[in-house]
Amino acid sequence: MTCLRPPRELINVVPLVSVIIPTFNRARVLGRAIASVMAQTFSDYELIVVDDGSADDTGEVVSRLGGRARFIRQDNRGVSSARNTGIRASRGDLIAFLDSDDEWLPSKLEKQVSLYSRGHFICHTDEIWYRDGILVRQKAIHRKQGGRFFERALERCLISPSAVVISRCLLDTVGWFDEDLPAAEDYDLWLRITAFHEVSFVPEPLVIKHGGCENQLSEITPAIDRYRIRAMEKILLDARLSEPYREAAIRELIRKCGIVAEGCIKRGKKEEAEAYRELARAYGHSDH
Repeated sequence: MTCLRPPRELINVVPLVSVIIPTFNRARVLGRAIASVMAQTFSDYELIVVDDGSADDTGEVVSRLGGRARFIRQDNRGVSSARNTGIRASRGDLIAFLDSDDEWLPSKLEKQVSLYSRGHFICHTDEIWYRDGILVRQKAIHRKQGGRFFERALERCLISPSAVVISRCLLDTVGWFDEDLPAAEDYDLWLRITAFHEVSFVPEPLVIKHGGCENQLSEITPAIDRYRIRAMEKILLDARLSEPYREAAIRELIRKCGIVAEGCIKRGKKEEAEAYRELARAYGHSDH
């Protein structure tokens, strides 16, 4: 599939990159994220802030920019809906996401856009992690990479939304964020991409991720592997999935079912635990 947009020289008022910041009750840190976009050495972008029903002074933070950002407010429908709202409003050939509690280093967009080729394109960068203001040393299992890495993407979310620049063409091809997933929505998208497409990578830490915020999905979502299991079931329904990838997805699904079942037992949810064990048995005996 090729992009259907007219050549940029015919619509040079359209920015190359649409930067989308979804936010919910993060007025305290939103300014930091926005400032890191404004400090980019690459200037051919538009900034879209999508407020997912915040009850704080998010609107005032954006209004102080004097129109340098497009501000969209919607009822609280979750981060997937907020990102999709931003995609819908975007005009760029490329889309970059930035979570409102993260920030970019100044050369991020410039270095990623330099790798852009028309059509299907996705690029991410390495990251610096802080938790409660303390630098976190990343383990080998979290090592970022480029190329084809569907099997590693099954194990854990190796791509951060804040580190990605992706073509609108690719998003339209694989589908946007799944609004039925309250968590692991990025994991789901990366599976749909890495199963069929190569990923470019800038091996420099150009994103600073700040962990420990009270309303981060990873902090407030119990048993997030439940949603990763749903994402794997979705990709297993795709008839285009290669047999080696299908087998890897089934193995990981069975493993994650075991993890979730154990968690259910610890919380006294025996029926739910048995449901995950039964799902694992079904895939273990299937001809998928």
